[in-house]
Amino acid sequence: MAYRFSPADVRFLTGPAGAQALSDADQLALSDATLLADLTKLRAALGDRAGPVAETVRLRRRAAAKFGSAAAQWLFTDEALQQATPTVVAEHRARRLAGVRVHDLTCSIGADLSALAAVGGPHPTPLGSDLDAVRVSMARHNLAASGLTAGLAIADALTRVSTGLLGYADPARRDGGRRITTTFTVPSVTDIDAVHAGRPPVLRLPPGIDYDGLGRPGEVEIVSLDGSAREAVLWPPELARVRRRATVLSLRPGIAGFELTSDHPDDAGVGEVAPGDLLVDPDPAVVRSHLVRQYAARHGLRLLDPHLAYLFGPVAPQGVRAFQVLEVAPYRERTVAGWARRDRVGTLEIKQRGTPVIPDDLRKRLRPALTGPTSTAATLVIARIGRDAQALWCLPVGPSRAGP
Repeated sequence: MAYRFSPADVRFLTGPAGAQALSDADQLALSDATLLADLTKLRAALGDRAGPVAETVRLRRRAAAKFGSAAAQWLFTDEALQQATPTVVAEHRARRLAGVRVHDLTCSIGADLSALAAVGGPHPTPLGSDLDAVRVSMARHNLAASGLTAGLAIADALTRVSTGLLGYADPARRDGGRRITTTFTVPSVTDIDAVHAGRPPVLRLPPGIDYDGLGRPGEVEIVSLDGSAREAVLWPPELARVRRRATVLSLRPGIAGFELTSDHPDDAGVGEVAPGDLLVDPDPAVVRSHLVRQYAARHGLRLLDPHLAYLFGPVAPQGVRAFQVLEVAPYRERTVAGWARRDRVGTLEIKQRGTPVIPDDLRKRLRPALTGPTSTAATLVIARIGRDAQALWCLPVGPSRAGP
């Protein structure tokens, strides 16, 4: 169970004694394997302060992937870190808000608030508030540690504490430890919009949320980073530019990001895949923003089926993992097992869409056919094309660094 920080913990951690304790603790491994022994050493030196010090060091190390070097000076809670936006994603969103004074209604430990305060351009000083006094104290420390300025207050997102500012909210994605993926958040979108009806706020929601079910006017932007969907941003009508947008961000060398919108051409055809084609599974931002046809049209690809996100063509787009099709046949386990034995496959990746096949269960049943070395790999794609399930036997192809 994650450590629960108290106001006294934050006061200690932000003082000279806490800074020294954190520096000393950072010399310890504090790994899962050594945690008990390391905590014993810390308790001997720090007493009751050992818990918050150890937790902060461990959280800072985890946070480096999201916040880079800034993580070494920031304070976090476990839940706040899990929900916090990676810096590159927060900065992308903040740039769209240039020139608008924003009230972050759920500022937590200040990840989004710091991006609003830091991004270049004519940004007025933002305001942040949160119901959790500990997180507000952490946000105050984090902003100061990064040399940034913002107003801060302790307040519920459903209480009006500012006027004339555009609201921004990142409601909780967990309820009692349960991850939220539908239209439910804490507080709910409906309640947030009701309180701020005069000027609907910008909302950051889970990327898998049923945004159509919310029926909220404006723009839906699905943002991914290095192939992982990170958020669904609901832009109110005053900031909406299109109905739907996919924003693909990349930190990988040689791989460029891109944007795709519902205004782009969608005249992609449906065709019959054949051996030699490259099968493409678009970035999740493209799939979740329902812009697969636009993506296919941009890259000269065709759809396997009008209702599936799998695409194919002679060349894969830049930065996309593709699969070279070797065989195509109606799906039968016997057929697939024969392919595996013929090619002496030892490692089999199974992907499916539109069928009841459970990949892990199928892999167990195919295990007797996987007689080759583990270094010999193949990918089986099972897709419902029309009314029938088709099997595509493929070789995985790494992300290309050149494409159309």
